[in-house]
Amino acid sequence: MRWTLRFALPALLIVITLFVILYIKFAQIWDQYDAPAYAWVSLQNTFRGSKLYSPPPVAGKVEDKVVVMAKVESEHTDWVAENLPDWQHAIYTVDPSVNPSNTTLTTPQNKGHESMAYLTYIIDHYTSLPATIAFIHPHRRGFMDAWHTDTPLHDNVDGLRTLRLEHVQQNGYVNLRCNWNPGCKKADRKNKHVTAKVWQEFFKGASKASFSQPEYVPGEVGAACCAQFAVSRERVLERPLSDYEGFRQWVLDTNMSDAKSGRVLEFLWHVIFGMDAVYCPEESSCYCNVYGRC
Repeated sequence: MRWTLRFALPALLIVITLFVILYIKFAQIWDQYDAPAYAWVSLQNTFRGSKLYSPPPVAGKVEDKVVVMAKVESEHTDWVAENLPDWQHAIYTVDPSVNPSNTTLTTPQNKGHESMAYLTYIIDHYTSLPATIAFIHPHRRGFMDAWHTDTPLHDNVDGLRTLRLEHVQQNGYVNLRCNWNPGCKKADRKNKHVTAKVWQEFFKGASKASFSQPEYVPGEVGAACCAQFAVSRERVLERPLSDYEGFRQWVLDTNMSDAKSGRVLEFLWHVIFGMDAVYCPEESSCYCNVYGRC
């Protein structure tokens, strides 16, 4: 009996520990993926036979706004033209075939994830930017693939159809993700991707000279993930073209991998476009201001 207890207690402790770890991990994913909203809206759509949170396409001419994205050649992005007919679109293929068509937009190199396409668009269109530019990912929707798209069904079409353009113009920059998880939670703000050294290297020579001074390096850098945002033309033009050229050159020249260099930009877009190093609007007010979900 004594030997049984000796082994049973440690085994129970291990089981409890594993349960707590799994519970914490599950709770993290539950919040990060906004699983309750996804499940509830999916059920409503199933039983009502209609698609809530998905207003019909806007008929008429293409407006003064553009969707910019990076894709690999195998990804299908026809959904943009089919479902967002009122938006212009600039879709960059980062891994084009040897002889791409004349209409294929390409980037100098397949590096930095979506950042290479985003910066290339700004550089190539600096003098002819539309009023609103939305930078998004090529996957339209999906609980797993597009969990970072902050609509109930994780659908970029829903997001752009309900995006409040007047708020983009007023604010200059808006993150299309309001959920703080990940990126804005306190533990995330000691950003392991944007170190003091990376900050100094990235902003070296930028128009805001203070960014390259040692005393300016922020102690925390935070923003909701995941490199999907909208900006106004006026906010883009607050920086000279040379800044964007310098940022793209940093991506090209850095020894960091495609993934790591892209992650750095993911947590610097808000800074590039004039926001504080920690830019984390309160979630409920963000949903109200950005999407009208008040």
